Amino acid sequence: MGLGRRDIEHIFERLRSGVVPERGLDAFAVGVERQRAEIGRLLDLADGGEGVFKFLRGGYGCGKTFMARLAVLDAQARGFATSFVVVSDNDLHFHRFDDVYRKVVQELGTGSCPRGALGDIIDRWIARVEEAVIKGGADENAADFDQQVAKRLGEEIASLTGGKAPEDLGRVLREVFSLKQAGRVGDAGALLSWLSGSENVAAAQKKTAGIKGDITGRDALDYLHGILEIVKAAGYRGLVIVIDEAETILRMRQDTRGKSLNGIRQIIDAADRYHGLLWIFTGTAEFFDTRRGVAGLQPLHDRIQFLNEGGVVTLRQPQLELKPFDRDRLKDVALRLRALYPSPDDARLEREVSSEAITTLVDEVTKGFGGDVGVVPRQFLRRLVNRFDAIAENPIPLPAAAERVEEQRAAEGKKPYTYEPEPGDDKGYPVTGVEF
Repeated sequence: MGLGRRDIEHIFERLRSGVVPERGLDAFAVGVERQRAEIGRLLDLADGGEGVFKFLRGGYGCGKTFMARLAVLDAQARGFATSFVVVSDNDLHFHRFDDVYRKVVQELGTGSCPRGALGDIIDRWIARVEEAVIKGGADENAADFDQQVAKRLGEEIASLTGGKAPEDLGRVLREVFSLKQAGRVGDAGALLSWLSGSENVAAAQKKTAGIKGDITGRDALDYLHGILEIVKAAGYRGLVIVIDEAETILRMRQDTRGKSLNGIRQIIDAADRYHGLLWIFTGTAEFFDTRRGVAGLQPLHDRIQFLNEGGVVTLRQPQLELKPFDRDRLKDVALRLRALYPSPDDARLEREVSSEAITTLVDEVTKGFGGDVGVVPRQFLRRLVNRFDAIAENPIPLPAAAERVEEQRAAEGKKPYTYEPEPGDDKGYPVTGVEF
């Protein structure tokens, strides 16, 4: 697919750490064609002005995060803005819509600005408004041109949201424009931080826009509606919001779990009012099917329950099922990555990481999991990329390279790498110290 060197390096650097890459996923997306087509159908609906949602369902290792990241890339390729949010039990509770809003806006991205794209989106929107004012007959060199633009900005926000946008949204946007025109970029940036949900903006900077306090849970979704309309007015097709690892809610306290699940219910109940917005949630079967999770909140369960009609599962229901990996799919991914790897000697890489060697590696990695291929993709890919790297770094075949090291140690009178066992070696170590 013609990936650049930087994208290829990004892919393998992320896989070395057992993390899903943010770019280049199309190069090794295997076995998700039907699910990807379903996300494409929803993007078409959002592009047509619908507000829609989807829940990606699957066990650990099924590729939920991979599929969600792929959906983001597909959406950006179609001209959507996106936001990818990972659920945290520390700072994202769904009953606090200001938490949700802050995370979504801070993670806004586009094809040209992967993260923190709010300022860029607003600049594009302002430029379009300026063009519209000029086309309407205004002289861009006139002394009152900026005032005309600022007035039009407020009118557009009111028109786009049907007059439902919070008044402070219009005030802040007009002031951001005025501050930038006056060269006060820092103050404009502070107001953009406030609009992103930050609670650390100085009162004096908020005062310039005539606002007090911060964005609260009561009006956060109204602000999100305004941001959505600005995204579309800036020229994007719509907005895709991914909420990854919703099963994290299961680790929260009972009262917080219930409130968070009710928050999700409120979001999907209001989804059709946000034209051009696609919500994608990912979660495990335990999150969806147990009383501790979605099944414990009957109204939410009734809306998104996973249906299996005698073994027939439609992709168009609210939950989109992702299947576990099997050996053939894992081998296919491995072969695609082998073809993509920037090796100094492609022929040697293909010889030492043959199809048979990949099968052996699958067996080795799955041995500790009772042969269950479905739970090991991350571990397998780390081992695979590590093997690619070892071959690239060693000019002689790997077994011979290992033997050469032992021979060298023996020649120096050193013992092999062995250690005398001590009591408690099998227990591991507790986590201590400061966590970052």
